[in-house]
Amino acid sequence: MKKLAVLALALCVSTGCQVTKSPTGRTQALMYSNADMSKLGTQSFAEMKKQQKAVKDQDTINYVNCVANAITAKVDAKYGQTEWDVVVFDAPKQVNAFALPGGHIGIYTGLLEVANTPEQLAAVLGHEVGHVLANHSNERLSRQQLTNMGLTMASGAFDLAEVENKKLWMQGLGLGAQFGIALPFNRHQESESDRIGLELMAKAGFNPQASVSLWQAMGKAAGGKQQPELLSTHPSNETRINGLRQYMVEAEQLYSAAQKNGQKPNCHR
Repeated sequence: MKKLAVLALALCVSTGCQVTKSPTGRTQALMYSNADMSKLGTQSFAEMKKQQKAVKDQDTINYVNCVANAITAKVDAKYGQTEWDVVVFDAPKQVNAFALPGGHIGIYTGLLEVANTPEQLAAVLGHEVGHVLANHSNERLSRQQLTNMGLTMASGAFDLAEVENKKLWMQGLGLGAQFGIALPFNRHQESESDRIGLELMAKAGFNPQASVSLWQAMGKAAGGKQQPELLSTHPSNETRINGLRQYMVEAEQLYSAAQKNGQKPNCHR
């Protein structure tokens, strides 16, 4: 993975794409503009809403919106994303959520049975929004283009409807599982989103310690069975929890300050 990252960076420099820093200071090679990514995210979300059933129960919708709105309200204005479209999809067996460039958040009802407190849901949504803020979809699409496909698809109209291999773009957005393919974000991106999400939930007034209990619950939901870490592109639950604890002191300080400033979300099912 490190060799691929170096190759992508070198190709990026030679082709004039953008070399930038993520919110945590990590160097990224990005080929696409924010406008490009927002367009792709919006097109993808519209397609998903056509293909998947949305929940109609207003209490569930209000609850999820309460948590999501508290999280997104803490997104810094520098990211230029002030409005977020939130949809709860009716899929009891799908323990998942996602966020897309352009301000789109999807939550599956199966997640609400595992992340069954507002704080745990906030941990998930903070993490998913973190992927967007850190340009992880852009980063992965850029790396795919630069390392595996050259620049053959990097030019021309950026339109989901005109892309021959639509699944490639879905993979880049982290939507592979919903379309029959699985390509998770890599470990560095997952850990980075954990850190960003921890900060967002704490600033919103959700106890950051819930992020630890969330992943413990995730482990139990999986029956205690998980791929060895070396065979997975995600951190193991243990590694993830250790990473969260590494930033917990700072997060608790943010949480304490938020509480003192009256940030106490009243979200309930």
